Amino acid sequence: MPLDPAPARPPLDPVPPVRAAGPPAPPARAVGPPAPPVRFWPVDDLPALDPDPFLDELLRDEPVTRVRLPYGAGWAWLVTRYEDVRFVTSDPRFSRAHVVGRDVTAMRPVPVASQTAGLQYMDPPRHTLLRRVVARAFTGGNMRRLRPLAERRAAELLDGMARAGAPADLVEHLHGPFPLAVLRDFLGVAEKDWHHWAATGEALLSAGAESRERAQEAAGATRALIAELLRSRRDDPGEDLAGVLAQAAATGEITEDEALSLAIAVQVSGGHAVRSNSASMMYALLTHPGHLDRLRREPDLLPRAVEELFRYVPHRNGVGIPRVATEDVEIRGRLIRAGDVVYNAYVAANRDPGTFPDPDALDFDREDAPHVAFGHGPHHCLAAVMARIEAEVMIGSVLSRFPGIRLAVPPAEVGFQLQGLIRGPRNLPVTW
Repeated sequence: MPLDPAPARPPLDPVPPVRAAGPPAPPARAVGPPAPPVRFWPVDDLPALDPDPFLDELLRDEPVTRVRLPYGAGWAWLVTRYEDVRFVTSDPRFSRAHVVGRDVTAMRPVPVASQTAGLQYMDPPRHTLLRRVVARAFTGGNMRRLRPLAERRAAELLDGMARAGAPADLVEHLHGPFPLAVLRDFLGVAEKDWHHWAATGEALLSAGAESRERAQEAAGATRALIAELLRSRRDDPGEDLAGVLAQAAATGEITEDEALSLAIAVQVSGGHAVRSNSASMMYALLTHPGHLDRLRREPDLLPRAVEELFRYVPHRNGVGIPRVATEDVEIRGRLIRAGDVVYNAYVAANRDPGTFPDPDALDFDREDAPHVAFGHGPHHCLAAVMARIEAEVMIGSVLSRFPGIRLAVPPAEVGFQLQGLIRGPRNLPVTW
């Protein structure tokens, strides 16, 4: 006969686990799906205004991935979709300040801006204070005074081009000297000193092919020139940027290093970048004659056309300044852990087909979301309003002065900058 079953045992009280002495164990971290492989991105030179095929591939197949750039150590996340870029650039859990002191994978051997005092490497609230100081030079009144001065300067330069005769290089006659003249007046630099100062700024944005020593030399030369400018303006304050920064440093509102870094940032965005971007815009128009004809017929369309050109033109190679995640954050199913480095690809976001239908088309009637050519969030470019004025003045002045302007060579023969952070034509031969 079968044995009687054993009597049921009473449940035992739970026994706490035995734990070794020491600090409490950290909370469990989210696991998430496996991270994508790290891909090397050399950021090669591209023809004319062609979008980067690597970024196109990521937009389509792997919008949040990991990359390694030509310089620095380790790898970084790269975010390419429009909504994700806006999220990372506005969420306080992604910090610029946490980049300072880290050897991160990067485009250049030496940072363009100072990491110890740079506006670009700060988080609120200090970042907010510095932006407020710089904004004193970007007042509505200053910008309104800037436009007629810019229009007169453009007219003088184009008159000189007319006297030189066709064919002529539009970069040499307009896109090169015009942004420098506007920036010189805005910063308060004496004309006799400007060309030397601008040349050192060019070297700051030179390619990764430059040696670390050459990049450090350019950075040191630029800082020395700007330091002298600010010293000279301490006793002669004014509404221009140098006067504003010198006064803020003299009163202790900001440090001397912060004043230097702010001036360098405006030099980079207001000189070299405007020259290259505006020349790229004109190249886009000259290779889209129907769009050029429409702007001649509808001059009131110019501000809207400029916004679309900012979206359409790939204004830089690669990526800019990264951020570091201060907490675990999930983006599009990818777990970005605290301490991970994150780059945003603004040029990819501006070509995101999920936000901009038919993104490779130049469309002056586009009514999509605003572009992110000037960034987004707390680090949105302070000089954006000035860049818009300059683009409108340059394009409008060219169309008014030379209504029959056209390329003097086939588009493929226009030379573009090589191995630089900012893309744009080296020359732009035109006739009329």
